[in-house]
Amino acid sequence: MMAYHQFLAKYLPEVSRGDSSAMTGYNIGLTMAEVLCRCGDEMTRDNLMKQAASLRNLEQGSLLPGIKVNTGPDGHAPIEQLQLMRFEGEHWSLFGEVLSGEFQR
Repeated sequence: MMAYHQFLAKYLPEVSRGDSSAMTGYNIGLTMAEVLCRCGDEMTRDNLMKQAASLRNLEQGSLLPGIKVNTGPDGHAPIEQLQLMRFEGEHWSLFGEVLSGEFQR
């Protein structure tokens, strides 16, 4: 979270730390940067799509511990896990294990 707050302080000081869309954008940016790094010197659309569709267990410091980014040729929803939290008077507290949000048929 410190990296996120430093990023906001440097590039977007007017954005509220409580704005969840800012965190979403930051996470998307981190994921895109990882995909571009994995492309190496082959910056073609085909390689970009290949790398974007082959993320496995990518952990980012801005996600909760245990939440991992995974993609595949048929799976473009990169986050399929969650963790429950409850409001305890003044703050939110996580509880329980990281859960899979994957739809089961």
